Amino acid sequence: MSILRYILIGPAIIGAIVLLLLAWWLVSPLFSDDEVVEPFPYSANAVVPRDMSQAQVEALMAEAAAAPEVLDVAAMPSAAAPGEAPVARLSGRFRDADAFHRGSGTADIYELGPGRYTLRLDTFKVTNGPDLRVLLAAAPDPEDFGDLTAAGYTELAPLKGNLGAQNYDLPADFDLSEAQSVVIFCHPFRVVFSVATLAPAPAPA
Repeated sequence: MSILRYILIGPAIIGAIVLLLLAWWLVSPLFSDDEVVEPFPYSANAVVPRDMSQAQVEALMAEAAAAPEVLDVAAMPSAAAPGEAPVARLSGRFRDADAFHRGSGTADIYELGPGRYTLRLDTFKVTNGPDLRVLLAAAPDPEDFGDLTAAGYTELAPLKGNLGAQNYDLPADFDLSEAQSVVIFCHPFRVVFSVATLAPAPAPA
């Protein structure tokens, strides 16, 4: 009888441990923040000197943006061609999905060149959660997974962090008409955490 008891209790204990680990993985992000700060892709259309890496160009241009009066302008990479600097095409602000799933900050889609786009999240903050994803939705204000699937969406990548400034490349030759909103989405629970409805970005002054 005691052997049978051990046979029955053993799998139960293992199952309980697995469930506890799974519950911790699902719940633990709610008690922590993950900040990611990436520079804006200033050098997307720059001519990179052979003795410099792309990372060095990004750092140099970020430094120029922060302190242009100090940096040696002659050391900057030249633009590939006039008018090819990144241009904002769509813009929006994140808002709360509900009282618990909250978000703020800006979402901007920049054109880096013909058929090349990147999504920039700035001053970004969202409630943390397990396995969050960044989606571009064809619906301007999706409230749940049903709205996303009905309108259609494109998954860009897992969210890099729930705080900070981040860049996400769009698929090659992405049709901007299909980008009506940026959605932060919890994959395991199929829950919308935050939405930024996109509109044409203001023309540069």
